[in-house]
Amino acid sequence: MTASSVAPHPADVTAEPAGVMVGVDTHSDVHVAVAIDTLGRRLGQLSIPATLEGSQRLEAWSAGLGKVEAFGIEGTGSWGANLTRFLLSGGHRVLEVNRPDRSVRRSRGKSDPIDAEAAARAVLADNVTSTPKSGDGHVEMIRSLHLVRRSA
Repeated sequence: MTASSVAPHPADVTAEPAGVMVGVDTHSDVHVAVAIDTLGRRLGQLSIPATLEGSQRLEAWSAGLGKVEAFGIEGTGSWGANLTRFLLSGGHRVLEVNRPDRSVRRSRGKSDPIDAEAAARAVLADNVTSTPKSGDGHVEMIRSLHLVRRSA
């Protein structure tokens, strides 16, 4: 056996750090996030208030886990709109994730951490291609006017 055909010792191989995918299940008061790496390993879970401070906490927490590749968020146009705008303004890649299939929810149960992990796995599997609406254009202005008019 020649020296060139010998496989390197595992300690000699420098592994690239795995990227991080963060899935977020959004609600009116609390968002639940789960982070996985690019190998599919679960890195952690975080529950944050649906506030600016919560969004800042999520950003700091996820950055502490490694290089964040993308955030997959359920409800980017409703409960997750503020979080989405915050992350986009910070230069993050944000993708809108659909709710898990009902058959999956029946078999695995309904829980926010399960939904958040499913969102992260959808991003990892590249099953998500839609980018969320910015929420700051003409459509958003018209929506705001309609909202004010209806509530008057």
